[in-house]
Amino acid sequence: MKVCRMCRLAVCSFFVLCAVVALASPPASGYHLIKKVPLGKAPGGAEYFDYITVDADARRVYVSHGSQINILDADTFSVIGAISGLKRSHGVALVTELGKGFITDGDAASVVVFDMKSLKKTGEIKSSLDTDAIVYDPVSKLIFTFNGDSKNSSVIDPVKQTVVKAMDMGGSPEQPAVDGKGTLYDNNAETNEVVVDTNSLTIKARWKVTSAGEPVAMALDPEHRRLFSTGRAPTMLVMMDADSGQVLQSLPVSDGADSNVFDPASGMLFTSTRASKVHVFHEDSADKLSQVETIDTEYGAKTMALDPKTHNVFLSTSDFGPAAGPKGRRPAVSGTAHLLIYGH
Repeated sequence: MKVCRMCRLAVCSFFVLCAVVALASPPASGYHLIKKVPLGKAPGGAEYFDYITVDADARRVYVSHGSQINILDADTFSVIGAISGLKRSHGVALVTELGKGFITDGDAASVVVFDMKSLKKTGEIKSSLDTDAIVYDPVSKLIFTFNGDSKNSSVIDPVKQTVVKAMDMGGSPEQPAVDGKGTLYDNNAETNEVVVDTNSLTIKARWKVTSAGEPVAMALDPEHRRLFSTGRAPTMLVMMDADSGQVLQSLPVSDGADSNVFDPASGMLFTSTRASKVHVFHEDSADKLSQVETIDTEYGAKTMALDPKTHNVFLSTSDFGPAAGPKGRRPAVSGTAHLLIYGH
């Protein structure tokens, strides 16, 4: 009997130890590179890439690429078209009920309108210098662009295709997020704040992103009311309460963060950085993130989007030459832009 009790104790201790190890080292996400798609050479030859937008219903992926937007099939990953004639593309917002898409053209200080079916340009709206990030708020039914150098936001009526207000953001705005209840959040890289806005078109609060600096990347968990803001100096991911602005947790990431995406189905949060990393976290509870793994990608792959149907993650980058110049930057090699698709 004594031997049996000792055996049972040993077995129980073994399983407890295994559980502790499992909690200390969460399982890998299972994400790996499944496809690399060349995008060719954009008109003008400039290799620049910014936001990626996934239309999960129409099964399209919109990829910012220099002077154009490349459009790919979200299932076959084949290039199905392009919207060209831009100066410097940044982001795409889709208003499905109108069948219209809106592209921010930073160097032209404008927003280009296109038909979502034909992919033909149908109009242009004058905005502000360095028109960059863009988002559609389904509650106010307005489009917001975030204009870095101009330090403001252009509020656009997508039906009339006119600017209804230019909001002073008090600093350089970056990636936004909307909660589907009439509230919009945006990082302010210059003042180290998350700026909260509503459909009243006024700034309601300014919340400091404590522990991170120069916050640029943003994602939102609308169900649990959690914001995920990532900065560059210091390079930290910060989880905040989306109603109070309280900082709940901070975790380190690599240099050059630019995009956050959250997958509600899996509870996974992804942060992509210029330093060839995608940091994968899991929302264990409303107050706790755990690091799952860090995926090695390619240098420069800092912009990212998630397909909520397949859970694939898309990143864009190019080949780069050796570091040069006083700032030691690596120049992009013209004609080498490509899309990286990571999945299970």
